[in-house]
Amino acid sequence: MISEAQIQQYQAQGFLVMPALFSPEEVAFFREHYEAMRLRENQVRKDQDGFESADPLYIYPRLMQPHRRDEASLRWLIDERLNRVMTALLGQEPYAVQTMFYFKPPGARGQALHQDQYYLRVQPGTCMAAWMAVDDCDEQNGCLRVAPGSHTWPLLCTVEADTSQSFTDVTVDLPEGVEAAPVVMRAGDVLFFNGQIVHGSLPNSTEDRFRRALIGHYLVGEAEKVYRWYHPVLRMDGSEVTLGESERGGACGVWVNREGEAELEMQAELAST
Repeated sequence: MISEAQIQQYQAQGFLVMPALFSPEEVAFFREHYEAMRLRENQVRKDQDGFESADPLYIYPRLMQPHRRDEASLRWLIDERLNRVMTALLGQEPYAVQTMFYFKPPGARGQALHQDQYYLRVQPGTCMAAWMAVDDCDEQNGCLRVAPGSHTWPLLCTVEADTSQSFTDVTVDLPEGVEAAPVVMRAGDVLFFNGQIVHGSLPNSTEDRFRRALIGHYLVGEAEKVYRWYHPVLRMDGSEVTLGESERGGACGVWVNREGEAELEMQAELAST
């Protein structure tokens, strides 16, 4: 299912696209399934707060942790195809902790560059993502962008993001000469990437194309702790495993220029993060 060359590519670059891992029929099911979930949950939200907004991301919000209330989401999170790829890349089975569904309709903001480990705080080791394209995605509708090789970096210190372009308010800097490259995908492809890798996306600049994605987050199998928002932790057979709760804080890296070369300088992470 996965070749030695693909494993080596992942180890060198920190990410790997597995094409057509899910069928067109499966993708169509998830597209319809989460649209129905959105309509139900939007109505509940409207009834509770009465607030409305024209922001595309208010009308099409992220669905967070649907596997905790939805059997189809749970089955996808622990799908054997995802498990086989991650086990080959990591050397042992991961633990599963999160699902998210992004709609990203036309005109929606993207997400500023970040590292998933900033949020999950896995100890020891890091996290991993499986990002399934539910629509064909490219630069115009806001495909994911990654900085190849950045999985070897430590956590970077965050700075303020441009919230006219990003729905999140923090980002990380890249050193001079390093750019995030677009990952163009077809619906049903799955992008696997290391939790340290710097990634994000630009706004959807199209007028009529969504960029929907179903995402799972996982922990390396040797992990002992993860941040409290990611409990309960699941084995890939769906059973729960008890891990500790990690804390925010510690050291983070800032890019500095030394004799014309970009180097990481570690400093204490700000308490606000």
